[in-house]
Amino acid sequence: MQSTAPHPAIDPNVLRWLRLEGLAALVAGIAAYGYLGGGWLLFIPAILLVDVSMVGYLANPRLGAMTYNAAHQWATGLAIAGIGLAAGLNAVVLLGTVLIAHVGFDRALGYGLKLPTSFGDTHLGWIGRTRRA
Repeated sequence: MQSTAPHPAIDPNVLRWLRLEGLAALVAGIAAYGYLGGGWLLFIPAILLVDVSMVGYLANPRLGAMTYNAAHQWATGLAIAGIGLAAGLNAVVLLGTVLIAHVGFDRALGYGLKLPTSFGDTHLGWIGRTRRA
């Protein structure tokens, strides 16, 4: 049986706040990228490149969740930006801002960190119109 109910552990009001947080991170990532002088022709391919982390799903859902989650969390983007700042490498800081923007975009759309059970099963609930019962 399938249902359109949200993930049972996610309160709809909390989910809205988490999506707004994602939108704020998207805007902040884009603003930081622009402020640091990032080239806009590179921004779109760079922001899409983050999804290469889904390659682990070719092996199995557990490995896919690990590779996806490693790239789709705030800590990774902040660490990359911080390393770039500490090393004085603007290109590395720009990569961190792109990653922050990408994660923010995903969260704003409701895509969360993946659970090892299935690509559609996330910490924000089930992705898509239906949820497995």
